[in-house]
Amino acid sequence: MNLNDITAASTGVHAALATGVEQWREKVHTLARDIHSNPELSFEEVRASTAIAAILREGGFEVELGTSGLPTAFTATVGSGELTVALCIEYDALPGIGHACGHNLIAGASVAAALALAPLADSLGITLKAIGTPAEEHGGGKALMLADGAFDGVGLSLMVHPVQDGITYNPAGTSAQAVGRYRATFTGKAAHAAAAPHLGVNAADAAVLSQVAVGLLRQQIPGDHRIAMYVAEAGHVTNIIPEKAVVEFECRAFTLPEYESLLVRVRNCFEGAALATGTALSIESTEPLYEPLLQDDDLAAHWTAAMDVFGKDTSPAAGLGGGSTDMGNISQVIPSLHPWLSIPGADVPIHSHAFAALADTPAAYDVMFEAAVALAWTTADAATNPAQRNRFIAAAYRTALSKDQTA
Repeated sequence: MNLNDITAASTGVHAALATGVEQWREKVHTLARDIHSNPELSFEEVRASTAIAAILREGGFEVELGTSGLPTAFTATVGSGELTVALCIEYDALPGIGHACGHNLIAGASVAAALALAPLADSLGITLKAIGTPAEEHGGGKALMLADGAFDGVGLSLMVHPVQDGITYNPAGTSAQAVGRYRATFTGKAAHAAAAPHLGVNAADAAVLSQVAVGLLRQQIPGDHRIAMYVAEAGHVTNIIPEKAVVEFECRAFTLPEYESLLVRVRNCFEGAALATGTALSIESTEPLYEPLLQDDDLAAHWTAAMDVFGKDTSPAAGLGGGSTDMGNISQVIPSLHPWLSIPGADVPIHSHAFAALADTPAAYDVMFEAAVALAWTTADAATNPAQRNRFIAAAYRTALSKDQTA
């Protein structure tokens, strides 16, 4: 069924929300295409955040710019109900390959859902926050905003994420890996590479040994663990023994204990390389830790019911996939939903030039608007289910109480 058919077949609040998404379709479509055509990196999303804030303001939201001291973050609020709902909006791109993670679609889906919900916020008894969260790809915008209090009082949080074709729309049982990113710096001693190489301490050799050690370690780690690395610096000319080498690396695992164990083993590889070459080693974190993603069962059930109406595949997930998101940090403290948005015909991996192109196709925008309706329906259904509503309000209260006790 297409969106017009869904609107015609729906009743009550569902019909009003589907109609609301359709009313904003042209403007949100233009917004999402503009974000795709003008990719901006983490913390640099000036054009995107400004445009999104403007359309939300047009839709009746009160907009606060620069939330948590982040210039490209914002909080748009409408309604005054006891239950506070957050729709997370992402809009940063990847270096060199643009919107190869489809954040233009994430933004469009959340914005369209927010605009459709806005006129019904008070009747649903909700305070609706559309929160612009920069730097998801690198920088952990949500983690920074969460720590700063931007999500205080929120009872549930939602967003969607595009993926390849053929991945189930059922979020139950799915997750995302914890990821930590680091910079290892080896410091050696410069010397003339021909006249006195024996007087130098080669930091580039330490970088090579660390890569070899990590490569061998990969055989001995569980199949769902991930290590990635690249050499950012290792000398500049051939006739000087490199005195500095920098290796950027990351570790991923589906639970925090597994992640911590993996990180220890990877650090050992770097320390061994430093010992073997006589270099000094320092390792520093470059971004906030992204925590594993938890999907709320009630929200997942509402989303899946909506996707069944749209005729999507909602079979149970075959297993855990890869990837990480700072939405995981939100989900650890606030009931959350982060389902997958399967783009028809996208038979290529995300984070590729080909996927970036597919994120700007009619098929992608069609499912973006279907997702917007499903997000709006999920929000309304959760807000009007007495038991769930009370649980989400209580979750917000417990989160605030826990924060007060640790302050």
